[in-house]
Amino acid sequence: MNKLIAAAALAACVFSGAAAAGPTPAPPNAYAYIGYPNDGQVVPAGKPFKVWFGLRYMGVAPRGVKYPNTGHHHLLIDTDLPPMDQEIPSDRNHLHYGAGETETLLELPPGKHTLQLLMGDDKHIPHNPPVYSKKITVIVK
Repeated sequence: MNKLIAAAALAACVFSGAAAAGPTPAPPNAYAYIGYPNDGQVVPAGKPFKVWFGLRYMGVAPRGVKYPNTGHHHLLIDTDLPPMDQEIPSDRNHLHYGAGETETLLELPPGKHTLQLLMGDDKHIPHNPPVYSKKITVIVK
């Protein structure tokens, strides 16, 4: 009876389109982090500030390059993580660094903002398991 229930649950997930993450594997211990600025840091308004991307136990490769245990950064600004089984959006809240960049200059309007990194594979889809940083807050004054 338990096998029947497990099979039904699996079928429900498959047919509902639910998926935990994309098809590209990532090392289970990989993680991304924002090296700068720090959580809660005040950054100056009216001029760009540096955001430094960190990554452990994976490598960085440009979009379109399919190599094991690599991906490229996406910076999420003032938004939550997107669906993990779909291409990461490209808009003012989801910035793509498909050339393999590991830092950027960012200018934000005054106020409180959140930043978070999410790794994408060669097709901008999160890895399995997803590799992302904790969300930090910066204050632009």
